[in-house]
Amino acid sequence: MSMIDTSRMSRGKADALEVTEAARQTEWTQPSFAAELFMGRVDESLVWPWPAQSEEDRREGDALLATLREFLAANVDADAIDRAQDLPEAVIKGLAGMGMFAMKIPKSYGGLGLSQVNYNRAIGLIASHCGSTAVWLSAHQSIGVPQPLKLFGTEEQKAKWFPLFAQGAISAFALTEPEVGSDPARVATTATPVENGAAYLLNGEKLWCTNGLVADVIVVMARTPDREIRGKMRKQITAFIVDTKTPGFEILGRCRFMGIRAIQNGLIRFKDLRVPKENIILGEGQGLKLALTTLNTGRLTLPAASTAGAKAAVAMTRRWAAHRVQWGAPIGHHDAVAQKIASMAATTFAMEAVTSWASALADRHTADIRLEAAMAKLFCSEEGSRIMDDAMQIRGGRGYETEASLKARGEVSYPVERMLRDHRINRIIEGSSEIMRLFIIREALDKHMRAAGSIVNPKAAGLGRLVRDAVKAGVFYAGWYPARWLPHGILGPYAGWGRLGRHLRWVRRRSNRLARALFHLMILNGPALEKRQALLARGVDIAVDLFAMECACAYARHLAGDESRPEAVELADDFCLLARRRITAGFHGFWHHDDRAHYRLARRVLDGRYAWLESGIMPVEEFPKA
Repeated sequence: MSMIDTSRMSRGKADALEVTEAARQTEWTQPSFAAELFMGRVDESLVWPWPAQSEEDRREGDALLATLREFLAANVDADAIDRAQDLPEAVIKGLAGMGMFAMKIPKSYGGLGLSQVNYNRAIGLIASHCGSTAVWLSAHQSIGVPQPLKLFGTEEQKAKWFPLFAQGAISAFALTEPEVGSDPARVATTATPVENGAAYLLNGEKLWCTNGLVADVIVVMARTPDREIRGKMRKQITAFIVDTKTPGFEILGRCRFMGIRAIQNGLIRFKDLRVPKENIILGEGQGLKLALTTLNTGRLTLPAASTAGAKAAVAMTRRWAAHRVQWGAPIGHHDAVAQKIASMAATTFAMEAVTSWASALADRHTADIRLEAAMAKLFCSEEGSRIMDDAMQIRGGRGYETEASLKARGEVSYPVERMLRDHRINRIIEGSSEIMRLFIIREALDKHMRAAGSIVNPKAAGLGRLVRDAVKAGVFYAGWYPARWLPHGILGPYAGWGRLGRHLRWVRRRSNRLARALFHLMILNGPALEKRQALLARGVDIAVDLFAMECACAYARHLAGDESRPEAVELADDFCLLARRRITAGFHGFWHHDDRAHYRLARRVLDGRYAWLESGIMPVEEFPKA
């Protein structure tokens, strides 16, 4: 059920909504901390006791990381790779020989069979050294063929493809097209049934297909013939495993980027490429569902890489700020710099807590982490960017200078410039920050939509359904809404949390306030709430910070007790203070903002009313008219 009124939408926008809604996971069969957080319910049992890695799994990860660390130090010159914009064949073969292209392949098929936690530890270590190398491996295993096959592949498909990856075969994922980004309804690549349905002919182009230029196998999303579902023709998107050696596969060009310069990303074309029916994953018309489900765990690689990059930035900044003397003292002793350093360290700790917790739950399969994974991606990519920028600011001119230039002068050659370039993509790929916020709020409001969707949007249902939903909504909100105001349970069992207990109590209170605010916004705006993306974004950002506070406190308690690191409490405490200020400002912004004025101004800018502002510059190329 949707609270969004599609009656006044363009056909294209309505189609996009219908396709996306049809692909959503509609059931919540397992608990979700984040989903309940939006409803004003904080369930600490999902974060405490902390889901620590088992000793056996940790030992396995430690051994792999030790070998990997030696390999990276001896064989991977990240600066040279960045300049050459290519990964040496020796590096690729060396990684393949270590099984690094089969980290997520089960041991029974010749792979390493790593847990999500150890996989993220490995990707994080590599990302802290060379972003391009990390993307080669993560694009192949997080969203490429291994992950969807692991989740949805048949035994025949696994037996055929998994051993190839264990031998070093490389895969990619192809969804984006030259005219299609986050709009699945506009996928133009077609898969036409032939030979009485025994095979399909693929035709179309895919853009920004990471690893696509070197991949042996690619997951391709294509439109199969529309189907009639409940009296209406529906678009069908299907996932195919494509062998790139098949006639009809063509590479049109390589894309070059600001960062991660050595990735093999480009524009590819399918021209009457034959794919046997048995290469369909999950089923015809299930491609978008496959993609969304795969990303629930697949996108956890980005928080891991972002966190590792933040750690490297903190390590470099700490050393530089303690060494560099200005005005009679190390620059780290000056308050303006010290404030940045404290924020960098505390936020990096929270990033690690969020990533570790979500990864552990992915291994345990005891919770629904679709929201948690999206929140981890959003939080870590956004905060990681701030940390990278602060690292460059503190490093000054030497941060802006390239690694090679610093090295040529005999200086310590921290690669801050390259790290900032490499990290910037994390806020765009696998769901931009804007798309992540829309995804999170759609999932977070799901229970409201189920309880009151047709009440908020009467056009979405007939009279009979409206009456039934009104009764159901009345029963639900009669109990739920008053509970969001009552102090029952607010104190919580925080006797063993020390100074962190005050933050957890604060999270509970603000979770209730967030739930009330979203409910009020839903009632006041009705179907138009879908258009108030700035308002909804504030709600998401509040929830993400509350989520990060909860994880940081639980992780700190675990480290202080089980790992003998009492100083972790100070990091968590400082992060919570930072987050509380942001959350307070976010609540204020719900009711005191200039969103409508900004939107009106943006439309006038787009209409060219302020084109005179662009005078005095060289001409800027216009896009061709549609």
